[in-house]
Amino acid sequence: MKNHESIKANASKKVLVTGGGGFLGSAIVKLLVQRNDHVRSFSRNRYPELTSMGIEQIQGDICDNTAMEQALRGVDLVFHTAAKAGIWGNYSDYYKTNVIGTQNVIAGCKKHNISRLIYTSSPSVVFNGSDMEGVNESVSYPAKYHAYYPRTKAIAEQYVIKAAGQGLMTIILRPHLIWGPRDKHFVPRIISRAKHLIRVGNGKNLVDTVYIDNASDAHILAADGLEKNPKLSGNMYFISQGDPVPLWDMINHILKAAGLAPVKRSMPRRMAWLFGFILEFAYRTFNIRGEPRMTRFLADELAKAHWFDISASGKDLGYTPRISIKEGLRRLESWLQNKPLG
Repeated sequence: MKNHESIKANASKKVLVTGGGGFLGSAIVKLLVQRNDHVRSFSRNRYPELTSMGIEQIQGDICDNTAMEQALRGVDLVFHTAAKAGIWGNYSDYYKTNVIGTQNVIAGCKKHNISRLIYTSSPSVVFNGSDMEGVNESVSYPAKYHAYYPRTKAIAEQYVIKAAGQGLMTIILRPHLIWGPRDKHFVPRIISRAKHLIRVGNGKNLVDTVYIDNASDAHILAADGLEKNPKLSGNMYFISQGDPVPLWDMINHILKAAGLAPVKRSMPRRMAWLFGFILEFAYRTFNIRGEPRMTRFLADELAKAHWFDISASGKDLGYTPRISIKEGLRRLESWLQNKPLG
C-alpha cells in the first residue's frame, strides 16, 4: 500500500504519453489523472475512453518528426510506450516505428528542454533463444535476433541510453508479458487461438508476467525516482510479478478465465522450431499474407524459460507488485465474463 500511496503523491505536471490509447498507455494515463497531472496523449487514433477523462489528444504519426516535436511542446515529462509489437511483418515497419519514432521523441525532448523520458522496452531485447533464469540487467544483447520486434527495440534502447549521456534523464523499463482486463494483445491472442494451441516443449519452462496495474505503477515510480535521484538516469529495469510461473499453466489459467478448455496437445521444441523455420521461409519467398502460425522466435518463447531478477527495480524505484497473479486472474475473469472477446 505504501508503494501505491507514493504513486499518488506528486506535484502536478504536464505529461505526454505516446500510445496513450493503448493497453499500457491508457493505464499510465489513468494514474496520472489521479495525480491531477495535465495529460496529453499522442496516438494515431482518437480514443473515446481518453475523451471521457478529458485527456488532450493529438493524432499523428510518431515517424513524423514535426508532429512529434509539436506534441512535445510545453511538456515536463514523457512516457514513450508507443511501439510496433508482434512477431511478424516487414523490418522497415518495425524500424520506422520503434527506432525512428524513438529518435523523434528524443529529439523533441532535447529541443524543448524536457528533463525526463521513461521508455517502455521489453525483456525480449536480451532473449537469445536459450533458457534465461533469474538474469539481471547486466545481461548483454544477443548476437542475433529471430524477430524484428526485439531487434528494433534493442536499437531504440541504445539511442535512449545515448541520450542519457547527453543531458536527457532517461530510464528504460522492460515489463514482461503485460496482461489483464482490456488487454489488446496477449490475452486476445491466446483466446483467439484457443482451439489450435499446442504446447511447445515439456511445459515446465518458467516465465515472468506482469499484471497491467503493476506495470503502470512501475512507470510512475520510475518517473518519480528519476526526479528525486538523477543518478538513476541511463538505467534499465526488468519489471514483472517477481513470481515466475510455468508458461503453459498461465496460458491455461487465462483460457479458464475465458471459460475455455486447457491446452492438451503438445509438440517438441525442436519440431516447432523447424516448423517455424519452414513457415518463415515460405511466407517470405512466396509473399504469403498474414502471420505464420509458428516462427523460430515463437517456438523458443513458448518452450524456454525467461524470467528475470527484479531486485534492482525494488531497490532503486521502490517497485513491488501490489496485485498478485491470483487477484489479477480474478479481475480478468470478471472482465471477460462481462465483455467477451470475439
